[in-house]
Amino acid sequence: MGLLVVVDRGVVGAAEAFGGLGEVQLMPAVEMTPETLRDADVLVCRSTIRVGRELLEGSRVGFVATATIGIDHLDIPYLESNGIGWASAPACNADSVVQWIAAALLLLGKETEREPAELRVGIVGVGAVGSRVQTLLAAAGMPAPLLCDPPRGRHESGFVSLDAMLPDVDVLTLHVPLLTSGPDVTVRLLHQQRLAVMRPHGWVFNASRGEVVDGKALESALVEGRLGGAVLDVWEGEPTPSPSLVRACAAATPHIAGHSLEGKFNGTKQAYDAVCAFLGVSGTWQPTLPLTAPLTINPTGKSDTTLVLEAVAAGYRLDDDSRALNRIVGLPTGEVGAAFRRYRQSYPERRELSSLSLIFSPPRESPPEGLTALGARVC
Repeated sequence: MGLLVVVDRGVVGAAEAFGGLGEVQLMPAVEMTPETLRDADVLVCRSTIRVGRELLEGSRVGFVATATIGIDHLDIPYLESNGIGWASAPACNADSVVQWIAAALLLLGKETEREPAELRVGIVGVGAVGSRVQTLLAAAGMPAPLLCDPPRGRHESGFVSLDAMLPDVDVLTLHVPLLTSGPDVTVRLLHQQRLAVMRPHGWVFNASRGEVVDGKALESALVEGRLGGAVLDVWEGEPTPSPSLVRACAAATPHIAGHSLEGKFNGTKQAYDAVCAFLGVSGTWQPTLPLTAPLTINPTGKSDTTLVLEAVAAGYRLDDDSRALNRIVGLPTGEVGAAFRRYRQSYPERRELSSLSLIFSPPRESPPEGLTALGARVC
């Protein structure tokens, strides 16, 4: 029997990428069971399935690759103790999440009538995504953010504790892994007591994992006016988030912050390269993304900060995704989970700044310096 690679159907380009390595079987994550994986040699998944003993025991799977940054869905101790190799796709969709952050900052400015250049941001988790958020803020000419990253802070300077940061920021944005043990536990990292010391006009952004925030405490703070607003992409209890928390947020999206086409293809490529390395073969597949039409931005009366944020967010409509999630949580309870999954699986094509050509109309003499620093193409 030849090599069998079972791939989550949501992994873009999977048939083309893995088809040269052996037989490829595409299936939805909900259909991945011990029975359907029994004869698989390689599993390529996303974060929508728990990969551990219950799924893999008795199978031939020798390698698991997830086409995602996050790895909390992988039972790594089980995999390693059973000689099963694994790999993730670090930073694959980091720029897509930054695009979501830019859109959230624009929404905050619109809702509060505050100029984004005035906002002090606190970044919690300064890894693949958080460091790119830091770069975005610098390019946009925003104040230097406060940085919290305990693992880095133990060996580097320039970091502060979360508790020291909270009273001094207008925006708290979370980019941490979900850790349930060890010195840097992140479950309920933002709890009631910490929310209570934030500025009353402060906002919370979360595109990491839903369990990082105490959802009930956050909802209470929002409803009672003790916090200015929240933009959330991840939820406790996914795929059935709390309808009342969704409605309490300024914007709420169904775990799609990283769902740009570039991010998806990056994840596939990293998973493909990892599988090739495991098999000891040279990889030949390269993703080919379609061209995009130019996008127009009106610079009239806007600061350079706003223009940089608009350019980064140009390929994305935050309000569309927020309206969609509000519709989903309004469905009968038994239909919410399936609708949440369908929206993510059939997500419309979304492109990042790296693939876009921008036109200022009316034209500007020159684009903001920050756009040049970000590598934007301005026609």
